[in-house]
Amino acid sequence: MTERTGRVSIRIPSDPKHLYLMRRLVQEVSLAHGFPEEEIRRIVLALDEACTNVIRHAYGGDPGGEIVIEAGPCEDGLRFAVIDRGAKAGEGAIEPRPLDDLRPGGLGTHLIRAVMDQVTYDTSSGPGTCLVMIKWRKPSVREKEGS
Repeated sequence: MTERTGRVSIRIPSDPKHLYLMRRLVQEVSLAHGFPEEEIRRIVLALDEACTNVIRHAYGGDPGGEIVIEAGPCEDGLRFAVIDRGAKAGEGAIEPRPLDDLRPGGLGTHLIRAVMDQVTYDTSSGPGTCLVMIKWRKPSVREKEGS
């Protein structure tokens, strides 16, 4: 695990049995930055879905790949990145399919976009993909009332 300017990162194998490490990192960073527990559960779910997609699609289920997860503060929120060096997604492959297209699986990008406030994919440099997700801190009731 590395840390610089409040940002923490870990590298895990592309194997579902190691996702607990990512979950713990995301939970602890979110908690340390004052996010409520229910919101933290949703953030963890979004990151879990992102990493599962990397394992399934970028690495084709091969546990020999590597996933880098970064977490840290940004203006008024938290920034998370999931970085892989696996197969790049084809044009439009990481866009959510229509919700009325009923079939098993494939709703992960909908879930990620529903939970996170900003989601961007970068496939432009080198192998793999960098998924950046930002969750803005919502003002508390006391902050809204000006206390």
